[in-house]
Amino acid sequence: MIRSLTFIAILTLSAPALAEEKSVDPYTQSNANAGAKPFADDRLLVEFHGPAGVSKIIDEMLDDCVKDPRTADIFKATDMERLRRTLKEQIVYILGGKIDYTGRDMKAVHKDQGVQQIDFNILVEYLQIAMDHEHVPFRAQNRLLAKLAPMQRDVVVR
Repeated sequence: MIRSLTFIAILTLSAPALAEEKSVDPYTQSNANAGAKPFADDRLLVEFHGPAGVSKIIDEMLDDCVKDPRTADIFKATDMERLRRTLKEQIVYILGGKIDYTGRDMKAVHKDQGVQQIDFNILVEYLQIAMDHEHVPFRAQNRLLAKLAPMQRDVVVR
């Protein structure tokens, strides 16, 4: 819990005030919901410039996805504040950050969103662009993408 509060404090300092998240049906919070085991230490997180770097990457990626007419519809009914927070938690957790992931599991989150393979590919492309803009080394990008790739089975539903 303290680890999550520290992460939230970092995000609060590095981002403008966020709108309030909408409530969701109760679920069991577990780091297993993150969809991947974290790296053993935080060396990779350092290459992403810590939680602040991850925050910039996720914000840029989501902003680009929302603006892109090919993917904008997927996000229309999405609680973007919750999505931003939980994606940042998920990535920092996977990169070995000492926080807990508080989001739902990937299958539950995406079951009614109708995400297609092309949507997934576009999101990954924007993630790569954002990582480049944050000057994350290519090798570090690939290590994260290798952890995220198996989630495609739970995200793409049609």
